[in-house]
Amino acid sequence: MALAFAGSFAYLVINLVVGLLALSLESSAAIGVAAGFLLLLGLGVGIVLVVLRKPWSFGLGLGLMIGWSLASIVSAGYCTGLNPSLYA
Repeated sequence: MALAFAGSFAYLVINLVVGLLALSLESSAAIGVAAGFLLLLGLGVGIVLVVLRKPWSFGLGLGLMIGWSLASIVSAGYCTGLNPSLYA
């Protein structure tokens, strides 16, 4: 349970850093690369960690996926690249 919170917090911190970096570059390509990276990190790495089926990796993987979904829901997809119409 604690690792799920740690994974969520870690994802949100990484999302903040990558998002600010992408927005500072002011390029649609940078935003697309950042969105792809965040998707791969949140869901891709999260699924891989869950499939490993070790107690530490299961909690951390769930936390990464929960962090990605919370960032998507709270920001209406702006922070994760799901809603590109907001960038224009």
